[in-house]
Amino acid sequence: MAKDAKDGDQLGKIREESAKVTKEVKEKTISFIIAAFGIVAGLAWNEAIKLLIEIVFPETQNTLIAKFSYAIIVTLILVIINF
Repeated sequence: MAKDAKDGDQLGKIREESAKVTKEVKEKTISFIIAAFGIVAGLAWNEAIKLLIEIVFPETQNTLIAKFSYAIIVTLILVIINF
């Protein structure tokens, strides 16, 4: 009888651990999916802003300055958001 109780306790612990691991895997998977959507959104914004730069600063002008300005502005926005 004591062995059965001990086996039951161990089985219960295993089930609890299994439930914890399953929950953690689901949470991590959701986090990765959200991060992937964030990357896709960032790439879409990047393309839109690059097109805007091409329209505002035609190829005949110095686009290097425009691209550095874009990089600086985006960096400043990220720094502000992270504070």
